[in-house]
Amino acid sequence: MRHLLSLLLLCWALVSALSCGRGGKPAEVQHRLPDTLNVGTLYSPTGFFILKGDTMGYDYDRICDFARSRGIALRFKVARSMADLLKMLDKRVVDVLACEIPVTAEYKSRVLHCGAVNETYQVLVQHSGVGLIHDVTELIGRDVYVEKGSKYESRLRNLDNEVGGGISIHTVEGEEALPTELIQRVSQRKIPFTIVDSDIAQMNLTYYDSINIQLRVGFEQRSSWAVAKRNQWLADSINLWAASSNAQEYSKQALKHYFEMNRGPKPDSVKVDTLAVTPPGGISPYDQVFKQYAKEMGWDWRLLAAIAYSESGFDPNATSWMGARGLMQVMPKTARSFGVDENDLGNPEVSIRVASKILKELDGIMRSRTGAGDRIKFVLAAYNAGSGHVTDAIALARKYELNPRVWSENVEQAMLWKMDPEYYNDSVCTNGYCRGTEPVDYVVKVLNCYENYKKNYKR
Repeated sequence: MRHLLSLLLLCWALVSALSCGRGGKPAEVQHRLPDTLNVGTLYSPTGFFILKGDTMGYDYDRICDFARSRGIALRFKVARSMADLLKMLDKRVVDVLACEIPVTAEYKSRVLHCGAVNETYQVLVQHSGVGLIHDVTELIGRDVYVEKGSKYESRLRNLDNEVGGGISIHTVEGEEALPTELIQRVSQRKIPFTIVDSDIAQMNLTYYDSINIQLRVGFEQRSSWAVAKRNQWLADSINLWAASSNAQEYSKQALKHYFEMNRGPKPDSVKVDTLAVTPPGGISPYDQVFKQYAKEMGWDWRLLAAIAYSESGFDPNATSWMGARGLMQVMPKTARSFGVDENDLGNPEVSIRVASKILKELDGIMRSRTGAGDRIKFVLAAYNAGSGHVTDAIALARKYELNPRVWSENVEQAMLWKMDPEYYNDSVCTNGYCRGTEPVDYVVKVLNCYENYKKNYKR
């Protein structure tokens, strides 16, 4: 597991905390922090990403905590590659790189590492059922699948030599080679084993509790934030913050949030307020509210009900790992943009009212981008992941000669590409990484539920 909260050697932390310049004053005191700090970063599944219009991520949350502790503002600049990120630092476009910069001789010659050091290592991903492998020698005669030409293939071939040969190595190309895809296939027992970095494995464990990631197969790799070598004062300031008990507690909670909170599918069983009663022949206790707002939208109320069931299982008290709340799983920031207090999202009427406004707005955004027949699929995908990711997928579809106005096998396919750095860092994308399987599966789930409701409940 990734030891995200470990600092550099104790002596580094102490020296950083007590670092002094002329006159015995800490460098942070001598060199006042700017009112606005320019932060360079990279899109990633865990460190910095956008979901439902909100910016999130382990590194994002921590640099924001640093800024709050120092009373400064932040301006983010996202690079499309590590090389571009380092150029931004060299050219003084950014002040700090708040993402995982490897602690290696190559990078040490160019930057000053600072803050907490993250430790990762490669692990074997296997199904958590019977027959678990506990030692790498047990891989002899077993089939292991990894991305062709990746660092995982390199490590696996070295491991094969270390155990005397006999591991059956299968290399995979294309979308199926993405770590998330290979992990999903292991969880479904479609393949027996794969190898990925421990942080990726840990994050995916929040989606698939049927996998085991305990066996290390690689050496420790360290990384941390970094600043330019000329900015020792800024490194000192970040180290002071990282060594504080408040920062360590905040980082501990962020670690749990992004790497431990369950993100798997919601239970299929319908959960309702114990004081609310589903009327005879009804779908839920909230049917009349669905009908009220669906009429205002010109929608079928059963579609709103299908969205609510897919979002929360009709549980008005549901809260997701990302902070979405209530029956319709509305993000607090989104609620505030519609003039609604986030504390009111547990009220089913409020939740449905806000969701109907969001859906109506998304319908307007997608109206010019697709035909009437497919528009609902675009709207549902946008409700799940945010309109920015859908417009990115439309742009990718257009660029790579798919039909940008058709969902199935076109924009749907481009949405899946947004899990691949080659595509989410493409110049036509402005919203970065998206776990594309989620909006794709969500569209199917909602529409299947809707079809079931249409067959069994009157309009």
